[in-house]
Amino acid sequence: MSAPSLFEPLLFPCGASAPNRVALAPLTNQQSEEDGTLSEDELRWLVRRATGGFGIVETCAAHVCATGKGFEGQLGVWSDAHLPGLRRLAAAIAATGALGLVQLYHGGVRSPSRLTGQRPWSASEFEEEREGFERPRAATEGDLEAVLAAFVAAARRCVAAGFGGVELHGAHGYLFSQFLSRTMNTRADAWGGDLRGRARLLREALRQVRAATPAGFVVGVRLSLEDFGYARGLDLDESVTVAQWLAEEGADFIHASLWDVHKSSLKYPEESVLPRLRAALPRSLPIIAAGKIWTVADAAATLALGADAVALGRAAILNPDWPREAQKEGFTPTRGPLSAAALAERAVGPRFLAYLRHFPNMVEEG
Repeated sequence: MSAPSLFEPLLFPCGASAPNRVALAPLTNQQSEEDGTLSEDELRWLVRRATGGFGIVETCAAHVCATGKGFEGQLGVWSDAHLPGLRRLAAAIAATGALGLVQLYHGGVRSPSRLTGQRPWSASEFEEEREGFERPRAATEGDLEAVLAAFVAAARRCVAAGFGGVELHGAHGYLFSQFLSRTMNTRADAWGGDLRGRARLLREALRQVRAATPAGFVVGVRLSLEDFGYARGLDLDESVTVAQWLAEEGADFIHASLWDVHKSSLKYPEESVLPRLRAALPRSLPIIAAGKIWTVADAAATLALGADAVALGRAAILNPDWPREAQKEGFTPTRGPLSAAALAERAVGPRFLAYLRHFPNMVEEG
């Protein structure tokens, strides 16, 4: 079967669709207010990408409970006080024709006490050699019951706000990824041990969110498939099995966060990750892939490997009209670094600008 065009609609198993196959990746931007409510800068940032032609527009990782916060300026979905801003955002994205998704998140060990006022918890107690690391306590049954309820309540708020769907953040070493990890999850009960136990929390969250949301509401999952950065203790074959289970539980897409779609698998150096994932999943289940996709050629090559859509991060920050411009002959995306003024013209607010200074080739010095 030939690869789809980037500019064909993308159909999800629930019956919903996106107008094209170019997504704005869920990007930390630190622009929400400290209580988690939407700011004007974050609204402007996301809607600018929607008007630029992105068929799917995802929010940053939005925390489902106050104690799951991982970043300053993080969007919240844990209180009805967040609903007015969420409604504004959902309506503004929908008005452009894009599919708006909220990424639902709990940081687990990566929810520091300086933000939450509480010791972080995770699958197990463990140590990491990194600055500022706080040894987490092991989750209790009460913690797990409460966090599942928080994901369900957050998803219901997203429905009430008018979003088209949600994505459960199971990647990047956050809570679900910590439970999937063989090194972070050393539990001996039904929430750990073998892969089935380690995947239980994510699968249960998907089941409960799926059951609590209406037909036609998109519910997907983002996964790290192998070790990278904070995600560790992951095995590709296990991750593919988890993706298969999620498909059985009713996922509408799998978002493979690869960091670099051009790289080969760690486990199978002669292979790309995407063909193995594609072969394991029903053809009707879309795969979204992210990782250093800049050009139309990069995106087309990613689709040829088995993805059904691409998610752009840094390319979308610097090129808010990427999908519209990509349909023109000879389109060459802008690469950084760009001046603060040029980024402001691209709807990057002051707090996001300060955050981007931590990344190479994004903001001009001086």
